[in-house]
Amino acid sequence: MSRAAVGELDDEIEAITVLVEAEAAGSRLDKTLAERIPELSRGRIQALIAQGFVLRDGVTQDDSSAKAQPGEYLLLIPPPEPATPRPEAIELAVLHEDADLIVIDKSAGMAVHPAPGTPSGTLVNALLHHCGAGLSGIGGVARPGIVHRLDKDTSGVMVAAKSDVAHRGLAALFAQHDIERVYVALTRGAPQPARGSIAGRIGRSTQDRKKMAVLKTGGREAVTHYAVEQAYGPSERPHAARISCRLETGRTHQIRVHLSSKGSPILGDPTYGSGPPALAVRTAIAAAGLTRQALHAAVLGFLHPVTGAMLRFESPPPADMTALEAHLKRI
Repeated sequence: MSRAAVGELDDEIEAITVLVEAEAAGSRLDKTLAERIPELSRGRIQALIAQGFVLRDGVTQDDSSAKAQPGEYLLLIPPPEPATPRPEAIELAVLHEDADLIVIDKSAGMAVHPAPGTPSGTLVNALLHHCGAGLSGIGGVARPGIVHRLDKDTSGVMVAAKSDVAHRGLAALFAQHDIERVYVALTRGAPQPARGSIAGRIGRSTQDRKKMAVLKTGGREAVTHYAVEQAYGPSERPHAARISCRLETGRTHQIRVHLSSKGSPILGDPTYGSGPPALAVRTAIAAAGLTRQALHAAVLGFLHPVTGAMLRFESPPPADMTALEAHLKRI
């Protein structure tokens, strides 16, 4: 496989060349190409084929389900089109707001910024309506004011920048790990020991590119400090637990990956769940109406990047997690 910029077409179009040998031919085209280009999802390759951006020996391929033939395939990767989010009148739980920043309690189910599959209804859309033109532009057209993220189905405290100076200051605080961040997680079982630190490099999984994983090499260093606050079920082998996690770093899916690596994945996590919990816990999840990972950003503390004042915000877990805890206490 080789890469190059295709200058005669567009300076920003990337070209990936893949050779399919005779012995590898015969499977579906999209599957064959996805196996050879792990950084592109099968869905992305299907879209490129549909758009006429995949050629074999100079001939455009237009059927993802067709059998791959021996030969050299050329995939043209156009640059992503920048999204231009529109203001939307979405109610926000504002914990603090001044001329430079805004702190909100994000609800579960709200994506932070527009992305494929989530073009609207995001925190960015809500902030554009709430703040008007008063959002930092450093994050770009698609992510104005966004300094850090929470997963779509993770609830809790977030800060966004309204001024460029605040954006730069907040970004520096996050880069220097000079931010207090505490999360509450409800997990399957309880990690051992009951208190400790999880350190391991996190990066894209080599087995499934849609997931993150703890890697032996590559990735980025990640550290999570955790403590079991309460265990539920038999003391010698708890069915579930409430865990407090303090982040030293902030990698994608960090807490979800780290707790799963300790054998205690977050309840309700569809990606890192790694097996069903005990029947009593499954019953409790259903009774509580939990339909997402039981993870909540409970505390965010930092020095105001403009005024220097110490700010600290707390948010109790929302109703679905509170209800789940109540049911877990009965098992």
